Amino acid sequence: MKILPAIDLMDGQCVRLYQGDFNQSEQVANDPFEQLDSFIKDGAEIVHIVDLDGARNSNERQIELIEALCSRSTVPIQVGGGIRSIVTVDQLIKAGAERLVVGTAAIENVNFLKEALAKYPENIVVGIDAKNGKVATHGWENLSELDYLAFAKEIEQLGVQIIVFTDISKDGTMQGPNLEQLRALNDAVSCKVVASGGISHDQDIRDLATIGIEEAIVGKAIYQGTVTLKGAQAL
Repeated sequence: MKILPAIDLMDGQCVRLYQGDFNQSEQVANDPFEQLDSFIKDGAEIVHIVDLDGARNSNERQIELIEALCSRSTVPIQVGGGIRSIVTVDQLIKAGAERLVVGTAAIENVNFLKEALAKYPENIVVGIDAKNGKVATHGWENLSELDYLAFAKEIEQLGVQIIVFTDISKDGTMQGPNLEQLRALNDAVSCKVVASGGISHDQDIRDLATIGIEEAIVGKAIYQGTVTLKGAQAL
């Protein structure tokens, strides 16, 4: 099991949201560079960064901060948050990001997704954020009628190799991941499925491994110390 510790950036600070609600945020670390160093020191093999400002407004993307973090890091960086154009994809790849998580644009602009996959087939990850099995868009603020499994099968046909799945109702709650939906997704597609949302302790990591999940993004539990990188690796 590979743990991807999460750094969510808002106004240059490390924060965590509750169920994706921008109005329910809390600062969890003083400095993103120090936090990155700490994760790498503890054994992180890849770090997940979300640009919350960019997710809400593409004109407020924290590209310089992300580039500085990528430059500082000795491990691959995965970046998400409002990636909706090939220009942004080019910018973030040039900035040093190894993986880019595309969410809303993968649903609303299939031509963009196809272009991104054609240009960077190994670097594009699709994030499926869902609530009650329906896919959410625009920073989780809009809920569609699109079934998450049907969407996963569609993007698999386009060549997507990695899917990050987040159950919004679990995110930030420390109530455990949605194992039922993750198992269904892992069984439905051949893509690598990365779990996200609700992971609270080592038993969650064991449970994910049991259903065949090989990577998991962990945020709040890492900051609260109920999941540690070294402990997860020991499992």
